[in-house]
Amino acid sequence: MSLPTVSTPVHEVAPAAVGASGLLQAGFGMAMVVGLIFLCAWLARRFGLQRLGGGHLVKVVSSAAVGQRERVVVVEVADTWLVLGVTPHQVNTLHTLPAQAQAQPQGSAAASLPAGIATPVELFARKLRESLTGKAQPPRQQQQHPAP
Repeated sequence: MSLPTVSTPVHEVAPAAVGASGLLQAGFGMAMVVGLIFLCAWLARRFGLQRLGGGHLVKVVSSAAVGQRERVVVVEVADTWLVLGVTPHQVNTLHTLPAQAQAQPQGSAAASLPAGIATPVELFARKLRESLTGKAQPPRQQQQHPAP
């Protein structure tokens, strides 16, 4: 007399969840993301992008390097210019004077162009605005400031 046999279900063997190619692809993707973060940080520092939501109480008017890690910075605070000496360890006030209207340097690209011709930055800004809004906008006219 034989006993009835119960067949046991056969479990399929699952393939390896992460193989060498999966690890390589994930590592490459992470390296690309980290590289993109560093690129964005470098671009923000290079082009002097201001922090979002920053107040408009303090404005850097000009800056010049006078050594490897020393700078002279002109900062505008409430109609006053402060000339600051900046080192890695301290900031000293060198001079204080009333705020002045900023004139464009004579040798700048914008000053050498005839009136009505946009600078490359203005052209780029216009094209970017057009691509974001989807419609063309007329070029903005530059305002002429009287000389003091």
